[in-house]
Amino acid sequence: MPTGIAKVLKRLHYPLEVMLQCVRWYVADSLSSRDLEEMMAERGVALDHSTIHRWVIKWLPVFEKAIRRRLRPVGESWRIDETYIRVRGQWKYLYRAVDKAGHTIDFLLCPRRDTAAARRFFEKATAGRGTPTTVTVDKSGANRAALQALGAQRETPIEIRQNNYLNNLDEQDHRAIKRRLRPMLGFQNFRCARIVLGGIEAMHMIRKGQMLAPKGRRASSAEQLTCLGVFGPVET
Repeated sequence: MPTGIAKVLKRLHYPLEVMLQCVRWYVADSLSSRDLEEMMAERGVALDHSTIHRWVIKWLPVFEKAIRRRLRPVGESWRIDETYIRVRGQWKYLYRAVDKAGHTIDFLLCPRRDTAAARRFFEKATAGRGTPTTVTVDKSGANRAALQALGAQRETPIEIRQNNYLNNLDEQDHRAIKRRLRPMLGFQNFRCARIVLGGIEAMHMIRKGQMLAPKGRRASSAEQLTCLGVFGPVET
């Protein structure tokens, strides 16, 4: 069994299938942990909603790490935008990027919306997904300043376009994330918010067909998420 999964299982005493089912439902569907508590009770499994929440916090970083290793390449024309996320009654900022085909490139939750936060996100995205040739942003001066600073360090400059119309693709993609967050009624701390958002974004990428599947197999999103870490090397 992979080290990451074995480490998570070390102090958890429920069957693996039960834990994975609850975590998958939590990030995939518009359900709260209390909804899942009732659903599992109907199936003869007695759980407390706080137990489900602990599973979510423990398992999602493992899933996200495994999913990132299996992502398909993305295009070189990026759309970058940020949306608001409520954490402990305060608004935080989820930076997100998609390519022109709508595939998620990367994401990062930041406490502030400024040049430093935008640059941190761009550096994270380019480190993991390569350097774009063109980036479309809205009229935010912070985003443009961060991209110019990043481009100044590279031999090949990045073309920056500020166009709200072209950025609609990213803004529309925010809706899938916001729809899942609605039953949660906000987060209580920043760390949990980052972990849960990472899981929701990862599931969103799976649904968009961004994860490589084993050769000759047409696995559903549920099978792909459940079997992460169990598959051998992915053949393409």
